[in-house]
Amino acid sequence: MRLTTKGRFAVTAMIDLALRQGNGPVTLSGISQRQAISLSYLEQLFGKLRRHEIVESIRGPGGGYSLARPADKVTVADIIIAVDEPLDATQCGGKENCHGADAASGTRCMTHELWTTLNAKMVDYLDSVSLQDLVDQQKQKEQNVVVVHRTAGANATAKIETGVN
Repeated sequence: MRLTTKGRFAVTAMIDLALRQGNGPVTLSGISQRQAISLSYLEQLFGKLRRHEIVESIRGPGGGYSLARPADKVTVADIIIAVDEPLDATQCGGKENCHGADAASGTRCMTHELWTTLNAKMVDYLDSVSLQDLVDQQKQKEQNVVVVHRTAGANATAKIETGVN
């Protein structure tokens, strides 16, 4: 199982949205520019996120998107499932016909339980990580940025600071 671009982009865009939540609606064009994600692709993803009531759209001048519920009530699993990302490591898509779709050869493979258990663990993990967790991690990274200041002149020095930019 691997997470496709759709799932990665959806989670990235939602982090971007949640980081800017307090400043009013966030435009998809802004997310597109900041995250280098196609605007038309974001429109598709946010249509699905809106239908799953994860985001809400605000129309008109100054419009955009905002979270439909608090970031700590949105999980990564919610986002992934909303954009139709498959979370399935089985070969058969969970249908238990690993060796073929027809009734005669449609039996489970020997590793079916392994992959089914992995699916459950993945969903459990993604369901345990909230959007707020990811926002907090991102804010923590931003606080640990190293800034170098140089002074001009013959006796130039460099001053290194760590902290919020």
